[in-house]
Amino acid sequence: MHGRPRKASKPEDEAASTAKAQKLRALQTQFFSFHHSKIYTKEAVELSAKLLEINPESYTAWNYRKLAVEHYLSQPDCNPESVKSVLDDELRVVESALRQNFKSYGAWHHRKWVLSKGHSSIDHELRLLDKFQKADSRNFHAWNYRRFVAELMNRSEKDELKYTEDMIYTNFSNYSAWHNRSVLLSALLEKKAEGFLLKENLLPEEYEFIHQAIFTDPDDQSGWFYHLWLLDQTVTTDHPLLVSTWPAHGSDVFLVGDRCQNGSFSPFTTVLSDSGSFPIVLYFNQPVKGVSSSTVIIECGFNKNEELLWEPLSVSNLQTAQVWVAHLKFPTSELDSSVEISVGYSKEIVSPRGSQYSHPSTFSFKVHVQPVERDSSRVSVAENILWREENFKAYRAQSEESIPIVSFDQLCIKNGHESTPIVSFDQLCIKNGHESTASNWQTEALAKEVECFRELLSLMDCKIGKLTLARLLTAYDVMSFPFANKLDEYSSVLLRKMTSSEESLLQHCFQYKDSVSSAIGNPICLRLNNLSLSRIRAFERLLWVQILDLSHNELESIEGLEAMQLLYGLSLGNNKLRSLTALEPLRKLKSLRVLDLSYNQIGDHSIDTTRYLCSSPLSHSAGSELNDVALINYWEAFYMFKDLKLNQLDIVGNTVADEKFKSVLVKIMPSLKRLDGQLLD
Repeated sequence: MHGRPRKASKPEDEAASTAKAQKLRALQTQFFSFHHSKIYTKEAVELSAKLLEINPESYTAWNYRKLAVEHYLSQPDCNPESVKSVLDDELRVVESALRQNFKSYGAWHHRKWVLSKGHSSIDHELRLLDKFQKADSRNFHAWNYRRFVAELMNRSEKDELKYTEDMIYTNFSNYSAWHNRSVLLSALLEKKAEGFLLKENLLPEEYEFIHQAIFTDPDDQSGWFYHLWLLDQTVTTDHPLLVSTWPAHGSDVFLVGDRCQNGSFSPFTTVLSDSGSFPIVLYFNQPVKGVSSSTVIIECGFNKNEELLWEPLSVSNLQTAQVWVAHLKFPTSELDSSVEISVGYSKEIVSPRGSQYSHPSTFSFKVHVQPVERDSSRVSVAENILWREENFKAYRAQSEESIPIVSFDQLCIKNGHESTPIVSFDQLCIKNGHESTASNWQTEALAKEVECFRELLSLMDCKIGKLTLARLLTAYDVMSFPFANKLDEYSSVLLRKMTSSEESLLQHCFQYKDSVSSAIGNPICLRLNNLSLSRIRAFERLLWVQILDLSHNELESIEGLEAMQLLYGLSLGNNKLRSLTALEPLRKLKSLRVLDLSYNQIGDHSIDTTRYLCSSPLSHSAGSELNDVALINYWEAFYMFKDLKLNQLDIVGNTVADEKFKSVLVKIMPSLKRLDGQLLD
């Protein structure tokens, strides 16, 4: 084990091992007899101590001693002095067991349990720990127990931080000391202790500290792990921030019913709604939980008495998501009303790490509902979107029109009569056509680290140093260019460029040639086709989009698309989608009516590597809806499409799209009017 050659055992060693095994079996037999009979006499308890001295890893023996202690403490003649005596005996048994094996999980857990009773002195514990840590300074059990004892003693994190520093100077290869240092610093930063208010004052010193260990012995891994933690602290946003919304702050939203002539309404802010409601989307810079009617307050001149139900837009079952949506109902009569939304004025919105949303913000917009003359003679089930080049014409923007994209500095914290703008360093905002980047200290810290490790690699060949340099360069790119992604750099850079200003976005905005007679009105189609995109990014910039053309790209995933709650029409034709379950984000798009999945790779692969994202309804509650054998055989299709209200679907060119499969789709979606360009009866 661990590279040590196995030595042949000597006859006398085998004899001693056999005798020890026989003694252990005899003790275990008698011990289990006492345990099963719930006998807690002095003799029985002493027998368990002998067993633990031989085998400190006997969890059953430790649990038996807990039961014995609880039995004794429940006796009517039990007094404080005798309680202390019993618990001190337990501590002595633990100490004896640890001398046999100071990495015994059971022994350390039992010692914690005894001290948690609150009747034992803890003054001796740090002295005991010093002995064990001198024997093995990297014993993580002892370090874990030290954190427990320090908390019981109310020992300050600063004192413990100094202790880790002393231990590291004694042996910089002490991984456990580095780890404990990261735990202590995290706690001090979280509570904003004196001297630990700002990362920019603390982390540069920590980088200098870790350099001493890394440059002394680059082959030792302990320091590298701590450096990775420092890098994570440098690039990670401490607190959640609201970075985008729909409707955008200051926008005017025009709400119309389906199949109506939209007249002169703006194509960017006119929203088709056949449900009498429209979505409100909150886009955070990291996943959060706790978004509810108590943490998001809506003030408007309609829908006064109904609390909104907020839903996390995540493909997982966790109640944590980066994007949250609620649907606000509006009246069908004429209406002009302002809506103001306040987010996070109570403290329940938190990240998975426990960081609170600490920048309460407010945004507002206007809602216009006007009676629109409907022309039923122009309505026909034959209406559909044909995703051909000749059917789109470049959009010529009116001078007064603008794309409703919220600037992050427009989301304001209200403090009395003042408003403080929120600016997130790791998010992109449109302001005078320029990008905002990371705060100076972070980019400067990363730049110094890049220079430092380039110097190291110029002196020696170090594999982990090369890996760290790659991480630093990637982090520097992300901080400088927030949409960059190391897995899909081309796609990220291209989308960042396209969404960097209204001018660049308008170059990809088109009108459908038959929009006057179309049932979808006249919204703009954002065409991002033929760009060799492998991933989609910048969703916070695209919340306003109602028709999106992503055809003829290299997409294998559409993760994040669920944020685009206004999507009515979507083309994913001629991509590399490999399975039905890769379409999971579509299940969150309640407004989607037109979908093109033609000429992908659905059905080409016998193994669907994304199936784990959704559970088979055959073994869950959804299975009760499956009464048709054909649907059971196509449960992925049932799961993906059953909640969609598609009017038009194109799936031709996929291996799965045979006649039987198409008949299943018709059963799943009774709203379907066109399938692969053909009218359905």
